[in-house]
Amino acid sequence: MGLTIGVDIGGTKIAAGVVDEEGNILSTFKVPTPTTAEAIVDAIASAVEGARAGHEIVGVGIGAAGYVNRQRSEVYFAPNIHWRNEPLKEKVETRVGLPVVVENDANAAAWGEYKFGAGKGHRNVICITLGTGLGGGIIIGNKLRRGHFGVAAEFGHIRMVPDGLLCGCGSQGCWEQYASGRALVRYAKQRANATPERAEALLALGDGTPDGIEGKHISMAARQGDPVAVDSYRELARWAGAGLADLASLFDPSAFIVGGGLSDEGDLVLDPIRKSYKRWLVGGNWRPVADVIAAQLGNKAGLVGAADLAREPDPIM
Repeated sequence: MGLTIGVDIGGTKIAAGVVDEEGNILSTFKVPTPTTAEAIVDAIASAVEGARAGHEIVGVGIGAAGYVNRQRSEVYFAPNIHWRNEPLKEKVETRVGLPVVVENDANAAAWGEYKFGAGKGHRNVICITLGTGLGGGIIIGNKLRRGHFGVAAEFGHIRMVPDGLLCGCGSQGCWEQYASGRALVRYAKQRANATPERAEALLALGDGTPDGIEGKHISMAARQGDPVAVDSYRELARWAGAGLADLASLFDPSAFIVGGGLSDEGDLVLDPIRKSYKRWLVGGNWRPVADVIAAQLGNKAGLVGAADLAREPDPIM
């Protein structure tokens, strides 16, 4: 079907890339992310025009953080951009003169990994992204499953703890409050405050106080064997693995693909997640156990996946 453009809307920049049918990125163009919703639409169009120079493009896929309708045209709700029932497809098509589809960004990343990354060779995979929050995607029978209204796989907002921690979505006890980059930092700060003598290496990497702890410090300290940093990763993994066990009961995939920034830590985070997953998996000693594997495409997954989904038939058909 030819070359398509994938668009990744980040907090500081919007990246557009020309992607071929094998998932190779041929060129990219980036613009700063504006602060207003309408200006972001203009910036998306500018990034697409910059990336398409010198290429024959057949379509555009946009990965948007938020609830996207099943028709892949409208953003019902975006948490970080003031988009409410935003007709993003129509607005961008008017500006660039190309067919446009809109996808949830975690769905796009999941598709990218399934098609060109860690999911190659699998028919049924569940992807989760462990970043600042927790997102995901469902591929069953080689198809991306969006749900009837298009907003499936919002795994981060499964309520793991009744009346638990308040989430930014307005609910309480959501999974991402216990298994995410924010959760990891919270665990480390709480433990360092309670037992600073066990966090000497961790505290030394920041400003010497628990409030100065950042995610990068926890990774570095854990690799040095700092007890608080190691315990914080174990707590994160306990919740992440328990959630995967629940998802296995629902979907029974052959593999879980773990992406997002935390997956960059490799076995430091994946090994304890695997152990927790097997611990909480119902009948785990007597049934096949899905692989828990690291994503391979890194921060390119969303762009590549969105571009490839622009080639996919309308899911309504």
